[in-house]
Amino acid sequence: MSTDHLKRLLEGCYVTVPTPFSDTPDLPVNESALRQYVRFLIDSGLNADNATFLAGGAAGDFSTMTFDERVLVASIVIDEVGGRVPVAMGAQTTSTLELKRLAKAARSLGAKFIQVSCPFYFSHTEGDFEEYIRAAADAEPDLGIIVYNTFWTSQNLSFGMIERLAEIPNIVGLKWATPRTDAMEFEDVVSHFSSRFTIIDNNLYFAHSAMPSLGARAFEVHNCNFWPEWGIKLVNEVRSQNYTEIARMLVQEAMPFYKLWVDIERNYTSGDGYLDKLCMELVGLPSSRCRPPTRDIRELYRERTRDMLLAIGAPRVVS
Repeated sequence: MSTDHLKRLLEGCYVTVPTPFSDTPDLPVNESALRQYVRFLIDSGLNADNATFLAGGAAGDFSTMTFDERVLVASIVIDEVGGRVPVAMGAQTTSTLELKRLAKAARSLGAKFIQVSCPFYFSHTEGDFEEYIRAAADAEPDLGIIVYNTFWTSQNLSFGMIERLAEIPNIVGLKWATPRTDAMEFEDVVSHFSSRFTIIDNNLYFAHSAMPSLGARAFEVHNCNFWPEWGIKLVNEVRSQNYTEIARMLVQEAMPFYKLWVDIERNYTSGDGYLDKLCMELVGLPSSRCRPPTRDIRELYRERTRDMLLAIGAPRVVS
């Protein structure tokens, strides 16, 4: 599969599928609930033209799962998708050796991409990070690599390093987030590299980053997990260059979700995916907590979350 084809496959909504667990003490992966999540996304209109699914990313609790569980989650999502939507497998890890194993597992399962971030815990150098990414790319040259700039946990990607990564053919995606400064690092990288990579906007600048002068073509959209039609509309508005409507959608329909997420993060627990899961429960899907140390938010935040969903006009909210 050519690099250009992989880049085109990655365009659209980048949907970070949460991993549901069974409500028993060991919190095992709930396969039936995960399959129901995936069917809901597809039945609601997400397809290869408008979405990529990320299995076992941060919202998918990768940091609390074993290697075998991560492979299991990816295999379930890929099997349930049945080729209708391209799938990326989360491959963040602190070990280069495990990263290569994850790349090989992803390729054997039929994933189109893996998502890679700088190893965390230690303050790795940029050289460490570059060697780590090259190891993944070499392990499976036909697998698309998405590099995710998780600057808040580890080494930040410099402009020069991105230039060097552009020399590696199977790095096809750059999931881009930066701290906001007057140097305009976000715009600088997106405008320079959108012809080389499919840029996934992880900063929620959709009405700005999608403009032709920047050229982002993929968008991290948590709203898709409980409101897939919202993401489909976003993609259609991007393709129609209707930036005024995109800005309205972000302010009126996405921002309340993210403001509630930030409130929970500041005042109760930290992690990823817990608010997605509660929203999914409130539109009639099976749900679970995230694995600890992230605490269960469902009872404490249920009514506020339902009020938020009703206020933004999300469909299917149960009473």
